[in-house]
Parts: sequence; C-alpha cells; structure tokens
Amino acid sequence: ARGVYVSGSYAYVAHLSSRHGGILTGSLQVIDITDPANPTITGAVETPDVASGVYVSGNYAYVANTRSGLQVIDVTDPTKPTIVGSADTPDEAWDVYVSGKYAYVAIGAYEADGSLQVIDVSDPENPAIVGSADTQDEAWDVYV
Repeated sequence: ARGVYVSGSYAYVAHLSSRHGGILTGSLQVIDITDPANPTITGAVETPDVASGVYVSGNYAYVANTRSGLQVIDVTDPTKPTIVGSADTPDEAWDVYVSGKYAYVAIGAYEADGSLQVIDVSDPENPAIVGSADTQDEAWDVYV
C-alpha cells in the first residue's frame, strides 16, 4: 500500500504490485472496514502504472499513478471501481489532493525539478491541466 484514504465504511488503497518478471503495476483496492477487525477487499481496478496516492471525493477516487499521471476512478459501486478518465502529467505523479473542482497533483522528477499540477476535474471523464508551478526539488506529497 502506497497511499490510503478512508471515506465512510471504505478504505481506498493505492496499491503497488509486481507481475510478469518483476514489472511494477498498481491498482486501487476498495476495502470494506465496517468491521475493523475483519476488513475485506470488496473491489479493485488495475491502473496503468504504480498507484502511489489516492483521494476520494464524492463518487470518484483520484489516483496519482506515477508515469500515467492522474487516473479518475468511479467508485459509485465499490465492488466494481472503473477508470473513467485520466490526465497525463509532465513527470511522475506521486500524490493528489482534491478541493472543489480541482485536483492538486505532486510531481516528482528524479532528474529535474518537480512541480505541482492543477487539474480541473469538473468533468471526471475529461480532466485537464489548467496550471502548474515548478518546485525547487521533487514534490512527493500535497495537502491543500
């Protein structure tokens, strides 16, 4: 687990996994925590890359997905989370925070400065970068 967000009776986990000879992949796992002594995975969706951060707002989970930018996942039915949109970022997306109609994504760049990307998520199927600010080093976390 690289990131966790709790909303209601569910924990949403940005998960790192490896498969096919050690190739790293990720997923969003939805875990029912109604009984904290017996959490159970109720649903999951594989993401295009390593899932490193997650934020839930309304019926959507927003996943920072390293080299695949921001993934928007419909979690209306927690047993069947579905990717509905994505936004490419200039480098690896490591964390995300959502406030209103904007997702704020921390970008880490190993060989260059990082940045904060501001993404309009008012249309979850078509998120779009509307602004950015370079940071003096890698940006790994974000809290607005």
